[in-house]
Amino acid sequence: MKKSNLDTHLVLPIKNFIEKKTSVGFLLIASAFLALIIANSPLSDQYHNFWKNYLYIGFEDFVIKKNLLHWINDGLMSIFFFVIGLELKHEFLHGQLNSIKKSILPVSAAVGGMLVPAVIYFSLTQHTDAVAGWGIPMATDIAFALGVIYLLGDKVPISLKIFLTAIAIVDDLGAVLVIAFFYTSDISLFNLGLAGGFLLILFLANKVGIRNTIFYAMFGIGGLWLAILLSGVHATIAAILVAFTIPSNEKISSKLFLRKARQLSYKIKTFFREKEREEDIADNIEKFSMLSEDATAPLHRLEKALSPFVNFIVLPLFAFANAGVTINQEAFSNFFNPVTLGVICGLLAGKVIGIMMLTKLMVFFKISFLPEGVTFKHVFGLGVLASIGFTMSIFITELAFENELYKTQAKIGILAASIIAGIGGYFYLKHIGKEKLAE
Repeated sequence: MKKSNLDTHLVLPIKNFIEKKTSVGFLLIASAFLALIIANSPLSDQYHNFWKNYLYIGFEDFVIKKNLLHWINDGLMSIFFFVIGLELKHEFLHGQLNSIKKSILPVSAAVGGMLVPAVIYFSLTQHTDAVAGWGIPMATDIAFALGVIYLLGDKVPISLKIFLTAIAIVDDLGAVLVIAFFYTSDISLFNLGLAGGFLLILFLANKVGIRNTIFYAMFGIGGLWLAILLSGVHATIAAILVAFTIPSNEKISSKLFLRKARQLSYKIKTFFREKEREEDIADNIEKFSMLSEDATAPLHRLEKALSPFVNFIVLPLFAFANAGVTINQEAFSNFFNPVTLGVICGLLAGKVIGIMMLTKLMVFFKISFLPEGVTFKHVFGLGVLASIGFTMSIFITELAFENELYKTQAKIGILAASIIAGIGGYFYLKHIGKEKLAE
């Protein structure tokens, strides 16, 4: 097959799929659905036993021993949290959270959407030992929620999509803080102090102008991440901290880049016209590439480079490894057990009530205003979509419970609530969009 045909029939469709904002949600759904099918098939035992295989990393007396499920949840998911950290830093510096005026409404809505679900879950499980799962319904799955809202296209205002993005990012930060403070094991002060030292080195490197991403990878993974992993604090916290040390400024300004780019373009054209050596042309093209790198912040480069890997490898693998719930008679005989009911009510009712209540209070007291083109009907639909708790909720489930029955019950609740929220939110907002067009 010729290269052009290969591009047309294979490369371009894959590239288009990756670039679509809805693709991540579709892939997560497919991964979770496949895991559910396998976990409830004759291959169930092989599926569950596979993730229990141990992988050893290290040498001689220094060896880290964890099973495959832990390596995915503690290791690969750290890359996901690193990208979340990069997005957070960008939003705090240049986006919807870079001023009190811009951030107060999404921050308030997100706080309401975290506190009310936790209270509902706590009230339904307070007399059981499953109360530790109060953090499960607090989290919104940003990939799923944004995937659904982008499916709606121009049926919803762009300002609503931005509002949901800001809420989801604050929500992720809240989930990280909950994990850091409430879902950690015994703390090793020595390793925590060591982590603090590595964090200081990374911040100082940023201040003195070190922009080499390999440097940040070495001290971030080999230093900070490893120290936090050994300290007892969940390792994903290290990923957020490292992300906040990544330089967010360009080495050269846009004006200087354009001036130098014009000079290089002129040189390359001259070399072509005068038929100079190919090495000279290649050298100048390489200089052009280095110039583009200098004009792009390391934070932006890393976010762009890692996002496809996280969206299309890490998250689907996490979903496939964690969503495989074997729905046996014991887990499903009483669907309305405190854990499942707490998760479903916390997500579906708590998110909507919390987001609506805090948003209305902010607007009523004129502390803030709804984004342009957004009504409270839109906010209600946004609250429904925010009830999709898939990735983060499952992640917290694994940290909250050791009891396998509780894990299964929580995951049933998460899957049920997320499916209802995704379908319900989509059709509700689509209906609102039609009403607007009719007006």
